[in-house]
Amino acid sequence: MYSFIICCLLLIASYFIYAKCIEKIVGVDENRQTPVWRLEDGVDYMPMSRIKLYLVHFLNIAGLGPIFGAIQGALFGPVAFFWIVFGTIFIGAVHDFFSGFLSLRNDGLTMPGIIAKYLGPTAQKIIAFITVITGILVASSFATGSASLLVNLTNIPLHIWLAIIFVYFLIATLFPIDKIIGKVYPIFGILFLIMTILVIGSLITNPGYTIPEFTTQGLYLTDKSIFPYLFVTIACGAISGFHASQSPIVARCMKNENDARPVFYGAMVLEGITALIWAAAH
Repeated sequence: MYSFIICCLLLIASYFIYAKCIEKIVGVDENRQTPVWRLEDGVDYMPMSRIKLYLVHFLNIAGLGPIFGAIQGALFGPVAFFWIVFGTIFIGAVHDFFSGFLSLRNDGLTMPGIIAKYLGPTAQKIIAFITVITGILVASSFATGSASLLVNLTNIPLHIWLAIIFVYFLIATLFPIDKIIGKVYPIFGILFLIMTILVIGSLITNPGYTIPEFTTQGLYLTDKSIFPYLFVTIACGAISGFHASQSPIVARCMKNENDARPVFYGAMVLEGITALIWAAAH
């Protein structure tokens, strides 16, 4: 248990210490006008509270990723805890903060738009192509995973659940952000947190289960090389470039630059903790 607790405390401490340093580097200015106040249009640019943006962004970046990946990565042993913690602090959360803050400082532009602005149209086309391909892969894998879980719960055929999920994707994309994303996502985000809390609660109260500890003699549960397999198995929960495609959604609704650290860095820290919990549960 002590290994798990230390890992959680390191992630939480990074939010108050390391993320503060990053804020100073980028020059967060609470008096600087954010895009939502200049570009408010009632569709994509609408002011939202910090807590709502936090829950929306957390649900956008989390989903099934930090669950399935962490469970599979736990097969490598307690070393998975190390990767989740240090990957989240120095790669994942930093990536999320900078990608979100870049969008915030550039009128809520997406990554292809930001790249076009600073690197030119050729780089934009390359990144746009990569974004579309990877976006399709991520969306299809998440949809298939969610649909498979729903099939087990309801016995409704897989193709029906897939159709429902993709119709929902379409509706959430086309409607103004406050109609679907702003109302439904925070609810699902809270439910996701409750589920995670219940999982760790069951681990703590279960006398027959012990969370693995990391020791000099017991870091690995396999004789196979952890590189690169561990680092691609646990992607969400440590690092995911897909998050950069989600950042503009909340950057366009952020009322103050002071919200960037809790929303972008903070949501990734919570995803790291989620991954730790599911890795510990395996």
